[in-house]
Amino acid sequence: MKVSALIADDEPVARAGLRHMLAGIEWVTCMGEAANGPAAVDAINTLKPELVFLDIQMPGLLGTDVLRQVTHQPFVVFTTAYAQHAATAFELGALDYLLKPFGPERLAKTMERIRAALGEPRETPAIDRLREALGSGPMSRLFVRTGGAIIPVPVVDVSWFEARGDYVAAYAGKARHLLHLSLNRLEVRLDPKRFVRIHRTHIVNLDDVTAFRKQGKGLVAELKDGARLAVSRNRAQDLRGLGA
Repeated sequence: MKVSALIADDEPVARAGLRHMLAGIEWVTCMGEAANGPAAVDAINTLKPELVFLDIQMPGLLGTDVLRQVTHQPFVVFTTAYAQHAATAFELGALDYLLKPFGPERLAKTMERIRAALGEPRETPAIDRLREALGSGPMSRLFVRTGGAIIPVPVVDVSWFEARGDYVAAYAGKARHLLHLSLNRLEVRLDPKRFVRIHRTHIVNLDDVTAFRKQGKGLVAELKDGARLAVSRNRAQDLRGLGA
């Protein structure tokens, strides 16, 4: 049984090279191409491929925007010349991320992963992960990578978040999950009635705070998991008004 594939890339040379490499894989049929974002949306919805090789930087729509607009949900492999998009691609549920230029050996590894994935159920489509990540209301779920899988984690299960450079660590029970986004960006997507920024590096779930206690001249938040997190002076003043 052959797998139908679509190539969406604004570079003719890149499309031709990938099409040539796919021609050597007997279980894949390349059913079409798209040279820009809007054309990719139309092609995906019309042709309904099982697999899409999707460039991130395209005219008209970014590859991530293409995923947001399509109604048909294929498996996705992102292709791009920009390495900084890799973590985002995996968070959005991409099966793999091909950094240009890539050759037959790198593509072969991707195709092995795809063959395995095609036999697995897609309980959480990539578009759902994208909508959760880019929506405007409070987030209800985080999608995190654990081993070779992407799993949903209810936001209410997270006790606290910690800024770690370009990442945010989310602590839920005994697990720690790394998210590729800033704490500022995350903060605007959290329910402000439940999650409070207590420091430039920390956001806590108030339902998991057992006490705010004085420590020296400052204040610390004690959490159910045993964590003790410093509260900045400005945030300590804001906390006094939470019960009003």
